[in-house]
Amino acid sequence: MVEKGVKVFGMWASPMAIRVEWALRLKGVAYEYVDEDLANKSDALLRHNPVTKKVPVLVHDGEPIAESTIIVEYIDEVWKDGYPIMPSDPYERAQARFWAKYADEKCIAAIYPVFTSTGEAQAKVVHEAQQCLKTLEKALEGKKFFGGGDFGYLDVIVGWYAHWLPIIEEVCGAKVVTDEELPVLKAWYDRILAVDVVKETLPPRDKLLALNKARREQLLSA
Repeated sequence: MVEKGVKVFGMWASPMAIRVEWALRLKGVAYEYVDEDLANKSDALLRHNPVTKKVPVLVHDGEPIAESTIIVEYIDEVWKDGYPIMPSDPYERAQARFWAKYADEKCIAAIYPVFTSTGEAQAKVVHEAQQCLKTLEKALEGKKFFGGGDFGYLDVIVGWYAHWLPIIEEVCGAKVVTDEELPVLKAWYDRILAVDVVKETLPPRDKLLALNKARREQLLSA
C-alpha cells in the first residue's frame, strides 16, 4: 500500500534541507520530518535516494524527489493554490533559476574555503567569496527580497546565508558579509530572519555553532 502524505528526510543542520521546510510551510502543507544521522543513514533514506544518498528527500504519496532546488519547484507546482514561490513571468522564472544555480555552484564553492583555511590563505579566499557574493547581490539591488516585494524562490534557496554565514564567520574568525563590502546583502539578512517560516525552523544558534566548531577543528587537523 502506498503511504499517503508528505515526508521530508533532512538533517537538522542542513541548509539544503531547510529550503524544503520553508517551501512546504509557505504553502501550508503538513509534513512529517525525519531527522537523519548522516553517519548512519537510514534504510528508508537509502531506499528513497539510492543515487546520491543525500538529504533532503521529499516523499509525496510514496514517490520520492531528491535535490533541494528541484523539490522546491515541485512543491510550487503541486500546491498551485498556495503561496506563489516561483515568479509567474517565464523570464523572471528563468532568472530566478539562473541565480539559484549561480549561488549553489559558484557562491558555495567560494564560501567553503573560508571554513577550511587560516591566515593569509584565508584572507585571499574571503576576498574571492566577497566578489562572488557581490555578483549575486546585483540580483537584489533595489528590492526588499530577491523575489521582489515578497519572499520568493531565490530567497528560499539562499535565505540560509542569513543564519549560517554569521556562524561560519564566528567559527573562522573572518568577516565575509559586512556593511562595507556587501551592504545590500547584509540588510537583506534582517528581512529574511523576520520571515515567519524562517523563524519557525532555524536550528538553535549555539548548537549549530558547536557543530561547526567541531567540523572546522576536524578539517584543520586532518
